[in-house]
Amino acid sequence: MAKSRSHYICRECGAEYSQYFGQCRNCGTWNSLDEVAVLPERGRKSRSGGIAQPRQALPLSQVSDQDWQRLSTGSGEFDRVLGGGIVPGSLVLVAGDAGIGKSTLLLQTLAALAGQMPVLYVCAEESAQQVKLRAKRLTTAADGEQLYLLAETQLEAILAELDSLHPPVAVIDSIQALMYSALTSAPGSVAQVRECTAALMRVAKQNHTALFIVGHITKEGAIAGPKVLEHLVDTVLYFEGDAFANFRLLRAGKNRFGPSYELGIFEMTPQGLKEVTNPSVLFLSHRESPAPGVATIVACEASRPLLVEIQALVSPTSYGTPRRVATGIDYNRLVQILAVLEKHLGVPLAKFDVYVASAGGLGVSEPAADLGIALAVMASFRNCLVEPQTVLIGELGLSGQIRPVQQLETRLKEAVKLGFQRAIIPMNNTEAIPGLALIPVQRILAAILAALPAAAGG
Repeated sequence: MAKSRSHYICRECGAEYSQYFGQCRNCGTWNSLDEVAVLPERGRKSRSGGIAQPRQALPLSQVSDQDWQRLSTGSGEFDRVLGGGIVPGSLVLVAGDAGIGKSTLLLQTLAALAGQMPVLYVCAEESAQQVKLRAKRLTTAADGEQLYLLAETQLEAILAELDSLHPPVAVIDSIQALMYSALTSAPGSVAQVRECTAALMRVAKQNHTALFIVGHITKEGAIAGPKVLEHLVDTVLYFEGDAFANFRLLRAGKNRFGPSYELGIFEMTPQGLKEVTNPSVLFLSHRESPAPGVATIVACEASRPLLVEIQALVSPTSYGTPRRVATGIDYNRLVQILAVLEKHLGVPLAKFDVYVASAGGLGVSEPAADLGIALAVMASFRNCLVEPQTVLIGELGLSGQIRPVQQLETRLKEAVKLGFQRAIIPMNNTEAIPGLALIPVQRILAAILAALPAAAGG
């Protein structure tokens, strides 16, 4: 009989080691390695000769090509992020900060589905009475006849309820609170989270039940638990937002049934979450009263184009080393853009502090925002306005050239919808867009001359 052995798994990042270390070499966390017993696989003797015969494997031509009918969540934004709706038998992980609205979003979804089918909400962190009080505040709450609540933390009891009720959709809130009695470790540990998720995945595939599991976030912003948790599930959704703002962003980090990095936008109200039908308006502030140092770009989150206002402030530095502050913008990208402006245009930014932010709290990291960031910085430096009704799209190369970007036509059509009349774009073959004047440029200097009028005062 094969002897059991042990290995050690970091509870923070999921890294595995054959022996114990005081510090995880992967994430640097101290005293985070948990011992897990494993049973090595038995060796198999290979058979030589004869014709190879599969045991359970099927040829690709014999695999059923049945296309499952997706279920609508009742929210167009949620359906968009999922790739078109809920896929039966899928396992979806929804992660986010505490109090961001994960439970509210999933409870609203179940309430919308309860009028058509039985659904199950497993509240492992709250009582059934607490969940009912929250459901009463939601505008989408149904009568509750087919919305079942189960306040339970034991995995075996939850699996038995899923087998008995056979709900098409169920929610587990949260995976870190479940406990498998066969394991001695505490709930939320690496072994508990891994085994509970694997058991829920088997039930979801066997019963064709779409399972949504809620996950916690660490202080570093990563999903709590072993890294294998993200590999087991079919879809990973991140619920983001500022605790002091009403808007929430639902982003798909991984999706086996649709495009990754798709974005859905919601507004938190006293009656629950409401989808935002025109999200570009959120990220454009006070277009009627323009100010120096403001430029508009068109960012793409997967298939969704969003118009975002980039704000820049350039002021003389009071210290020997100038400050560079980026909010919603990649810091290293900002430093690179400033270096290009100083090298190829001779702008003395080494003597100035530079602050750049994206309006509305949306993080913009794609290279297509480079031209807008550069023009916003130059507009603030010269104390002048970017030409009104103009959007800026393009990647800024290290030699000062404006490089092409993806989905250019989609971005331009979104700009036309919001009333923009001009677009400064890279020099490439772009079809004409009705109602939009295109200004192709090849260098950053040409873009500045096209976008910025003479500086105020001469």
